[in-house]
Amino acid sequence: MDTQPPSRIDDLSETELTAKLDPDLLPKHVAIIMDGNGRWAEARSLPRIAGHREGIKSVRDMISLCLELGIQALTIYAFSQENWNRPTTEIDGLMGLLEHYLSTERNKLIEQGVRFRTIGRTEALPSSALQWVRAAERETARMEKLQLTVALSYGGRAEIVDAVRGLVRDAQEGKLQPEDIDEPQIQQYLYTRSLPDPDLLIRTSGETRISNFLLWQLAYTELYFTPTLWPDFRRRELLLALLEYQGRERRFGRVFSSLSS
Repeated sequence: MDTQPPSRIDDLSETELTAKLDPDLLPKHVAIIMDGNGRWAEARSLPRIAGHREGIKSVRDMISLCLELGIQALTIYAFSQENWNRPTTEIDGLMGLLEHYLSTERNKLIEQGVRFRTIGRTEALPSSALQWVRAAERETARMEKLQLTVALSYGGRAEIVDAVRGLVRDAQEGKLQPEDIDEPQIQQYLYTRSLPDPDLLIRTSGETRISNFLLWQLAYTELYFTPTLWPDFRRRELLLALLEYQGRERRFGRVFSSLSS
């Protein structure tokens, strides 16, 4: 008789964690608020940009694991509208890091079958960074294995404002009537109109708020908060989040009654 105590999930290897996943219960769309880069760097007496640079490795891990598991969409919150209030040196460093990422990773994204796209008021980006963004979007437009959406100069309220503006313009032009406006119609004016709503939202670094991210889309999304700082959030941490997600019952406002046989 085996007297060994059952292994705690935290003690399992990456391979063992993967084996526990049910392919039929995986989320189709995972969204991530990548938080804690600055704190990671400060804890090591490094400049804040070092944390953002290290965080790129976590992005690579998320992409590769989503591809392996067949997750269809990954949306990451990279730069909010509020982030424009950060010191100019940090903003310049982040824009330079964005350009470096796209210049070095673009071919790999194509090889992996990843479509890169952005959401947000990206016209606010510096012209050089915006050129790299548009080039990556064009060159990966036909990729179908994974949709990687990067929120840049993004705000959830701003997205809703832009959607309302689009609706009003089309109504003024006679393209739709007020009674035609319903939730599916509004969805078509959002930045994410080509994506399903996220099934799972992950936020790192111990913060437990959504910070103006995908306010419309997160209505029924499962939320997962972890104290792990973003640069330390790698494949194993995503597997743990996915396993917790699979243990939840998603009711979408409904009530399921259990009937005894």
